[in-house]
Amino acid sequence: MTGPTVNASTNTNDRSVFLRRESAARGYCRRFDTVFTSARGSLMRDEAGREYIDFLAGCAALNYGHNDPAMRDALLAHISADGLAMGLDLHSTAKRAFLDTFESVILKPRGLPHRVQFTGPTGTNAVEAAMKLARKVTGRHNIIAFTNGYHGVTLGSLAATGSAYNRMGLPLSGVTRVPFDGYMGSDMDSAALLARLLEDPSSGVDAPAAILLETVQGEGGLNAASPGWVQRIAALARQHGALLIVDDVQAGCGRTGSFFSFEPMGIVPDLVAMSKSLSGFGLPMALVLVHPDHDQWRPAEHNGTFRGNTHAFVTATAALQTYWSEPGFEAEISRRAALTHAHLERIGREVPGSVLKGRGMMQGLDVLSGDLAGQVCSLAFARGLVIETSGAHDQVLKVLAPLNTPLPLLEQGLSILHGAVTDTLATSLRHAA
Repeated sequence: MTGPTVNASTNTNDRSVFLRRESAARGYCRRFDTVFTSARGSLMRDEAGREYIDFLAGCAALNYGHNDPAMRDALLAHISADGLAMGLDLHSTAKRAFLDTFESVILKPRGLPHRVQFTGPTGTNAVEAAMKLARKVTGRHNIIAFTNGYHGVTLGSLAATGSAYNRMGLPLSGVTRVPFDGYMGSDMDSAALLARLLEDPSSGVDAPAAILLETVQGEGGLNAASPGWVQRIAALARQHGALLIVDDVQAGCGRTGSFFSFEPMGIVPDLVAMSKSLSGFGLPMALVLVHPDHDQWRPAEHNGTFRGNTHAFVTATAALQTYWSEPGFEAEISRRAALTHAHLERIGREVPGSVLKGRGMMQGLDVLSGDLAGQVCSLAFARGLVIETSGAHDQVLKVLAPLNTPLPLLEQGLSILHGAVTDTLATSLRHAA
């Protein structure tokens, strides 16, 4: 008996099966409507053989670019040797190598005593675990979160996510939302507002189990908190017996310049949620860094089949050894960040009222209009650049190029973006005339 016939399309760039069978939940492919086949570093290639400069980087899940040779070779060697592929939370040589390397390269040099909890494989799993642990440790339920925060779309983390689009009007509870730094303009200190709410027993704000924040709000529009504001929030958490949770899912792993986004802030969070570029290779992996004082889980009290991706351990170890063991890596990120900032400044001069946002290699330009930003991204894609938007109205052009993008390629991508902005504005003016 022969098997079923597979009618795989051989037509270049045929997308019919996606339209026919993939859920309407698909997102990025709607804007970047081609069929990709391969990628290396900061370049992607589609079925027609066309190359694209990647300023999306898996939404910061590919901080070291596509198919990094050191990570690829380590993974192939592990697989070729029949290395463990799936291990639940069993001890394994791959997990040991990752923990040893993470301890010696990342945690110890930064004086962090935290233990590592492996959660389900995505960022929202890590955030959910952190919120759940904070509630267990404190015996409280309320979580303080901030406007424009994005923490995931499973129900617990969704309650802390600000986006009405993602919240879908669902009955979510257990979170009190407070203005993020700068949300109400420079004349209002939202840290002072939170202090007043927590000090007043009649404010209606329940004593929090945790205060949850991103130091740079990725999906929220690249809103970057000042060090002083973050320090005041951290002090409020200590004062009121709440745990401080930093969501470093998108802003971590070097995206803002240092490995953790909070390093320049001079704070030590109680819990840190991480995912995205943790594996370095785009493989699903998430964890929560837990200060030992709060590691109060009972065995398997918070579990999940995929709480530890062995292949991701292999590539994550290679990423740490290849990049973060090198003392000059942060300087290279800063060099690229300065170049990006300079280009965005020049582009911003052409867009009245536009605002530069973010920090490190997590920067962008708020062009004040989601329609304008969308048109710019579409034109940039037509010219060979993959770049997305963020913000409440998708009005921020968001540059998330890999941290090791070659400087000439980074320059080329930023020039394409500049040209797309210039030509989109010119077209808009002609249509308005």
